[in-house]
Amino acid sequence: MALASLSKVVLGSIAFGVFWVLAVFPSVPFMPIGRTAGALLSAVLMIIFHVISPDDAYASIDLPILGLLFSTMVVGGYLKSAGMFKHLGKLLAWRSQGGRDLLCRVCVVTALASALFTNDTCCVVLTEFVLELAAERNLPAKPFLLALASSANIGSSATPIGNPQNLVIAFNSKIPFPKFLLGILPAMLAGMAVNMVMLLCMYWKDLEGTSPDAVAAGKQMEAIEDGRASSSPEEPPLKSPKLTNGDYSPSVMEESISTKHPWFMQCTEQRRKLFLKSFAYVVTVGMVVAYMVGLNMSWTAITTAIALVVVDFRDAEPCLDKVSYSLLVFFSGMFITVSGFNKTGLPGAIWNFMAPYSRVNSVGGISVLSIIILLLSNLASNVPTVLLMGGEVASAAALISPAAVVKSWLLLAWVSTVAGNLSLLGSAANLIVCEQARRAPRNAYDLTFWNHVVFGVPSTLIVTAIGIPLIGKINV
Repeated sequence: MALASLSKVVLGSIAFGVFWVLAVFPSVPFMPIGRTAGALLSAVLMIIFHVISPDDAYASIDLPILGLLFSTMVVGGYLKSAGMFKHLGKLLAWRSQGGRDLLCRVCVVTALASALFTNDTCCVVLTEFVLELAAERNLPAKPFLLALASSANIGSSATPIGNPQNLVIAFNSKIPFPKFLLGILPAMLAGMAVNMVMLLCMYWKDLEGTSPDAVAAGKQMEAIEDGRASSSPEEPPLKSPKLTNGDYSPSVMEESISTKHPWFMQCTEQRRKLFLKSFAYVVTVGMVVAYMVGLNMSWTAITTAIALVVVDFRDAEPCLDKVSYSLLVFFSGMFITVSGFNKTGLPGAIWNFMAPYSRVNSVGGISVLSIIILLLSNLASNVPTVLLMGGEVASAAALISPAAVVKSWLLLAWVSTVAGNLSLLGSAANLIVCEQARRAPRNAYDLTFWNHVVFGVPSTLIVTAIGIPLIGKINV
C-alpha cells in the first residue's frame, strides 16, 4: 500500500502512539485511564482525524475472534466450577519427590493446560496454589513463578485457542486446527523442555527444600523441645485459597440448583453435581474434537458455551459476570486502531524496506524476521504486532510458495508468543502471575521486572532459536 497524505500519516501515527503508550504504560501519570479506555480513545482519534471512516471502523472489528474469546471465557468459567483446575493442582502435588520434581511438574502441567484452556486462565487459577505447594516444602517462590509464567506462554503457542494472538493468526490464515497444532507442537515440546532445564540449572541449589512430612515432623520436634507439643502431631494440609474461596468456590454449577425439571427433582444433590460436572467435561472434549475435524471455531465455542448455560438450568448472570468484557472492548478498539494505522501506508512502507532481508526460504531471512517480531512484540505487544505484520509477511511468503505462507504464519505465532517471556511486560500472563503472587494471602512474593529479566532474556532467545527449525516439520 502506498503512503497516504502527509497529514493522514502524521495524525494516524499520533493516534497509534496514544494506543501504544497506554497499552504499555496503562497508568501513565498524564493520562491514567488504562489499556481498555486507551484502545477506545485511539480508535475514536482515528475516526476524528479522518484516518478511517466510521463504516470501515465497524467493519474492521473481527466478530468471530470476539465471539471465540467470549465463549472461551464462559466455558473456562464452567470448567473452573466443575473442578478442572483443582484437579490440575492435585496433579502437581501428587507424590511429589522434592523441589526439582515439583518444578518439572509445574512446567509440564502448565504448558499442556495452557494449550487447551488459554495461558491467562491457567495463570489466574494456578498461581496461588503453586505458592502454597512451595511454602509446604520450604521452597522459594521465585523459580516456580517463573516456571508458571514462562511455561504458560510456551505451551499456549501450540494451539489457536492458547492465546489471543494465535486466535488472530488462525482466523486470518485459515489454517485448520490440526495443521496448526502439529506445525508448532514439536517446537513447543522442545521449548518447554529447554525452558525447564534452564530453570533447573539456574535454581538447582534453591530447589532442595524439604518434604511436607519432614516439615511437619520438624515443627513437632520444635514444639516438643519448647514444651509446646500438641496432642495432635499432624497439621491440616495447606490448601490454596483460590481453590476453596473467592470466585472459584462455591461452584456455579454445584450450588443450590433451583429448577423444577422432573429429572432434577428426583435426583439426589450428589447425582446432580456429578451430572453437571460430567457434562462440562464431555462437551469440552467435544469442542476440542470439533476443532480437530475443522468445524468453525467461533460457532463451535459459542455452541459449547450455550449448551453449558442451558443444562445448568439457572440464571446465567453469575457466570456471565465473570467474563472479561473489558478485554473484548480492548480488542474492538485495537482492531480499529490497527486498521487505521495500516491505512496510513506506514507499516507497509516499513515492511517493503525489510522484506528483501526477511524471506522465510533462507536461514538469514528467518533470523531477521524473527528478530523483528521479537522486538515489536515487546515494544508494541504481541497482538498488535500480529495484526500489523501478519498480512505483509504472508503476502511476501506467497511469492515463494503456498507452503511458505503456512510456515510464515506459524513462525509468527511461535515467535510472537515466546517473545512474551522476554520481560515482565511482554505478556498478560506474566502480569497476572506477578499480581496474583503479590496479593497472595500466604507466601506472597513480589516478582520484580529485573528478577524476571534475568531469566526471561536468555530463556526467550534460546527457546525461540531452538523452536524455529522445528516449525512446520510435521505436515498433514
